[in-house]
Amino acid sequence: MKMIKTGIVGAAGYTGGELIRLLIHHPQVSLQWIHSNSQQGKPLEAVHPDLIGDSDLVFTQRVDTSGLDLVFLCLPHGEASPFLQQHSFRKETVIIDLSTDFRDESDDFVYGLPEVNAPRIKQAKRIANPGCFATGIQLALAPAVKEGWCSSSVHVTGITGSTGAGKKLSPTTHFSQRTQNVSVYKLFTHQHLKEINQTFGQLDPGFDGQVFFVPYRGNFARGIWVTAYFPYSGTEEAAKEVYARFYQTAAFTHVSQQDLDLKQVVNTNKCLLHLKKEAGQLVIYSAIDNLLKGASGQAVQNMNLAFGLDEKMGLQLKSVAF
Repeated sequence: MKMIKTGIVGAAGYTGGELIRLLIHHPQVSLQWIHSNSQQGKPLEAVHPDLIGDSDLVFTQRVDTSGLDLVFLCLPHGEASPFLQQHSFRKETVIIDLSTDFRDESDDFVYGLPEVNAPRIKQAKRIANPGCFATGIQLALAPAVKEGWCSSSVHVTGITGSTGAGKKLSPTTHFSQRTQNVSVYKLFTHQHLKEINQTFGQLDPGFDGQVFFVPYRGNFARGIWVTAYFPYSGTEEAAKEVYARFYQTAAFTHVSQQDLDLKQVVNTNKCLLHLKKEAGQLVIYSAIDNLLKGASGQAVQNMNLAFGLDEKMGLQLKSVAF
């Protein structure tokens, strides 16, 4: 198969940097250019110092659409849609957007959650990559929703690392504020709830439950831990069987019989799940790396599906156990 000529728009941020790290070593990708409005003219290692010696790419403001097979959009939320109005790509060019702009599947975009939408992703030219919290929550609950177990309210807590807030400094991402500290934000109103409810409605057209989501800012750099629970009358063993069957062909989502910890998934594209029944509730733990399975890794997974490649290609990453 010929090399996939690829460009990255907004390549100076955290998700853009992670994409570069994955793609410059991907055996089927030829990275043509890396775009940034703020870092134009700088060599790759000036912005992502760990990549010194890995590539001679230089950041550019020019978006060259000629002969391009694939473009990743790593722009801030609300900027991807105007960007596509200003830049015309061939219909054959696959576009994978990592912002919230097209997660409602507008403008022919397919929602890129492989565990639910793989057949559609394989045929898509426009893919909306899921949000990080949305990925962890949906994978925790998708089998239960499909079984109709979540007819009432579902309670979810989730804590994310500071990289989830992006590279630009703000009062809530400053080291002095974040370290040795935990705080709640967007209580019950997080923007990812919209795409979560969209997927749940797809899995169970009769789904009318409410997801009560409490998001926390964590005092660590990367990773997401989700705890979800709801009333459940079945057995723990039956629930584990349903989850194992739902994810039996999933490339990166695994149901663990052992308790989890966050370091198992950091620096991987995995989602690990663990189920328990306690006090009449089915409790599901879900752990992902917010920059990989929650963003850039999942984007490469979607690329692999869209181009007919092995879903795991370029994503056989090892966690940092210690």
